[in-house]
Amino acid sequence: QVQLVESGGGLVQPGGSLRLSCAASGGTFNTYVMGWFRQAPGKEREFVAALNWSGDNAAYANSVKGRFTISRNNAKTTAYLQMNSLRPDDTAVYYCAAMNTAWGPSASEAYDYDYWGQGTQVTVSS
Repeated sequence: QVQLVESGGGLVQPGGSLRLSCAASGGTFNTYVMGWFRQAPGKEREFVAALNWSGDNAAYANSVKGRFTISRNNAKTTAYLQMNSLRPDDTAVYYCAAMNTAWGPSASEAYDYDYWGQGTQVTVSS
């Protein structure tokens, strides 16, 4: 069983940066597609970014493209989400997820992910 634990959330001013981490244990991390999703109050969970096992294929939601970067360190079994130029509408609970499926269009679909973390709160406010 894979366990995912997010960290790095917090309160940041608009225009600021945060780096989220997702530490994985169990399973075979270097075979999973890793994804980040977020859910704001009153809204559905939405895709943010995903990365294939080797780190050479990434996908981003249009709303974060150019501001967020997903990465991973397979030796440390950890995935990251670097968030720059944060805006108030980035405020949400951020979840990392792991998918035991080959890279493809399903990387942006929450229902295709097999394992989820508990989430970390990101609040962008002055």
